[in-house]
Amino acid sequence: MWNKPQLLNAIADLLMLVGGAMLLAAAAVWVVRVPSLPLRQVVFAGELAHTRRLEVEQVLPAALKGNFFSLNLESVRATLERLPWMRRVEVRRVWPDRLEIRAEEHKPVARWGEGRGELVNSYGEVFAATPAAEEGERMPLLFGPGGTAPEVLQRYGELVGSLQAIGERPVQLVLSPRLAWQLKLGNGMLVEMGREQPKSSVAARLQRFIDIYPETVGQRAERPAVVDLRYPNGFAMRVAAEAKGK
Repeated sequence: MWNKPQLLNAIADLLMLVGGAMLLAAAAVWVVRVPSLPLRQVVFAGELAHTRRLEVEQVLPAALKGNFFSLNLESVRATLERLPWMRRVEVRRVWPDRLEIRAEEHKPVARWGEGRGELVNSYGEVFAATPAAEEGERMPLLFGPGGTAPEVLQRYGELVGSLQAIGERPVQLVLSPRLAWQLKLGNGMLVEMGREQPKSSVAARLQRFIDIYPETVGQRAERPAVVDLRYPNGFAMRVAAEAKGK
């Protein structure tokens, strides 16, 4: 072997490579375990509208384990996303000792269901949180079977646009388990819109009602308590006393 210089050179190169790898591994272990390079700052990029500082201070310390390099970013992200108002969190290291957090909070647009403490955000996602009293009162109430929140929210947006023509505002929209729609207006009137039908869509039935609203409902001294649009060529109205008798 000693008279084979090429083989000796190959062995020497291999030993140097192994030695270099061992040094790198040792350096990595030292960086992870050494008590130096501590994390000194946690900074939120942007303000939080609903999440209180106290809530963050209660949960975050348990996830801040390790130094600048060994800190588990995924653990920090998951911990913060468990807070009620947090929709999505991004975490990154900023050399030499800072942790930067970008948080997207839920933007509530409606309440979901009754008495469940749930809201719907602008993406049609249902989440559990408690809004401020005034904010909650301003939001409409939406409800439907599990998984239908995006559909109900989209329909609500369409109704807001359609009802502007008669100066009315929807405050409640419910999709029943049988997929029938019920609408409540700001004046207290319930509008039974029924299910989608091949020859008569919900939108078409509602538009027919809107077109003749000024000459019918709008002219009545006493507004009906319930309007039923579930007819092929018209609609029915019930005043408060009739509605109570039903």
